[in-house]
Amino acid sequence: MAKRKAENRSFLDKWEAEYLFTYVKDKPVCLVCGVNVAVSKEYNIRRHYEMKHHDKYKDLDMTQRSQKVEEMKRSLVSQQNMFKKATSQSEAAVKASYIVAAEIAKSARPFNEGEFVKKCMMKVCDLVCPEKKKAFSNVSLSRNTVADRTCDLATNLYDQLMEKGKDFVAFSLAVDESCDASDTAQLSVFIRGVDSNLCVTEELLGFKSMHGTTTGKEIFEEVSKCVTEIKLPWDKLVGLTTDGAPAMCGKKSGLVGMVREKMREENCAGELTVYHCIIHQESLCAKALKMEHVMTTVTQVVNFIRAKGLNHRQFNFFLEECGSEYADVPYHTEVRWLSRGKVLNRCFELREGICQFLETKGKDTAELREQKFLCELAFLCDISSHLDALNLQLQGRGRIITDMYAAVRAFKTKLCLWENQMLQGNPCHFPCCQTIKAQISTAVFPCAQFAEKLSVLAAEFSRRFADFDVQKCRFELLSNPFAVDVENAPTNIQMELIELQCNDTLKSKYDAVGAAQFPRFIPDTMPQLRTQAAQMLSMFGSTYLCEQLFSSMKMTKTTHRRRLTDEHLRSILRISSAQSLSPDIDELASKKRCQVSGLGTSD
Repeated sequence: MAKRKAENRSFLDKWEAEYLFTYVKDKPVCLVCGVNVAVSKEYNIRRHYEMKHHDKYKDLDMTQRSQKVEEMKRSLVSQQNMFKKATSQSEAAVKASYIVAAEIAKSARPFNEGEFVKKCMMKVCDLVCPEKKKAFSNVSLSRNTVADRTCDLATNLYDQLMEKGKDFVAFSLAVDESCDASDTAQLSVFIRGVDSNLCVTEELLGFKSMHGTTTGKEIFEEVSKCVTEIKLPWDKLVGLTTDGAPAMCGKKSGLVGMVREKMREENCAGELTVYHCIIHQESLCAKALKMEHVMTTVTQVVNFIRAKGLNHRQFNFFLEECGSEYADVPYHTEVRWLSRGKVLNRCFELREGICQFLETKGKDTAELREQKFLCELAFLCDISSHLDALNLQLQGRGRIITDMYAAVRAFKTKLCLWENQMLQGNPCHFPCCQTIKAQISTAVFPCAQFAEKLSVLAAEFSRRFADFDVQKCRFELLSNPFAVDVENAPTNIQMELIELQCNDTLKSKYDAVGAAQFPRFIPDTMPQLRTQAAQMLSMFGSTYLCEQLFSSMKMTKTTHRRRLTDEHLRSILRISSAQSLSPDIDELASKKRCQVSGLGTSD
């Protein structure tokens, strides 16, 4: 050890000219052959020079040697820059392939669209920047490459979700099931988790293909796998929202009953809160009006016009001749939430033109011209428009359940107002009814009948949303904690609630940021309130995300792509549904190498 310390291991500048060596990244490098010398000792460097290069350069004087060294050093730097540039271009090509693959997945296009994109890129490059053609050609976008990239992106998103899940203090699930183009049952499971900072993460947890039956037990097993695979503890599950199907909400053999049993087995202290999707229930409430006969007549008229190409063309031409504001009538699709209202409103606006066209076709229009039918059509148009407006309020990502409940409560209050006004013969919030009432005798317009229907609808809303009314106190703790009666609050948060309500600084903050953002400002000294807020923020009010995902699924797995594998379908939908997470393309690209290829190869 003493001998090693005594030796001078630092590289000396004079060795450059004497032995044609330089110092690169803490290692002596021969400028002639590029060999590294492990130990920076003059003996090692001199021995390498004398054995390999002495005979070639022995006749050079010091001036010539110095010039040669500078020339060799410039050449070495040039080579290093060239390798760096090549590496940089390679990484850029891989990143580009990931970015294009992500866009293809989001747009629900086939994997072989990558080859079409590359052809377009190369043609654009030829005209705009031909000197960059080689860089563009290095971007591999073959079908297999795009498929692999899609799976990589989806795996990266799932890994990020798993990492975020470690910080969740509460989470809820939204579960729904539908069939794809090949009649395979697909189960979608979304998670809404809240971390210790009360930040919300709302992402697709699992998308499971079920090739057999879809009983409550089998659905539970798939949901259980989703929770277990992401390593989430069952005691942090606080809410479960489903579409209300028997296999989902059964108390014993359904998903809800089995999840509760699982939580009991895991000795979970908290109680699971279960909701039937608010949007589904709102749609079901409309059936209480019992006006299917009106909708049936309207649907028959629309089908007569749209079913045959000749009728449809002649109707469009008829409307054009009449100078109508509208050019067509839409089909009614039962599964689309807003379809009913759109069809009714269009038919009401075109009611006279439709009657005239049907008469030219020899159809009886007596029913369509009856005052009773026109009154019922007008009422159904107006109430459907109001229901559609509520439906739109309830749709969307990131909706807080308290806001959704507030929208439903407001609608129930409106129903009471409309009922009283209708009894007084004043349909001021029903424009179609006003139009018909002005055209016929006021005595003929059945205000009392429509007031009764509004009363029935209000009763149906109260019945179906009773489970939400039970949670009213918990909702108020999130939406307006400063107005909550402390005596009605749970005993474990009463002391903290008093401290909160008496804190003027927090009250000012609440007024400034609003109810949605305020929970983040609740101090750590109020842990029970923060826990309560986290649980409420994690709640799903509807299965809207599942329905939206199924719409994407039907655009992705069409009749022309029925052979799309379950893994690829799952990967595509995970990418297209990602909201709070985005793929780490830099990390993915760092693990790949670029292979210069044509259109038909992949890396």
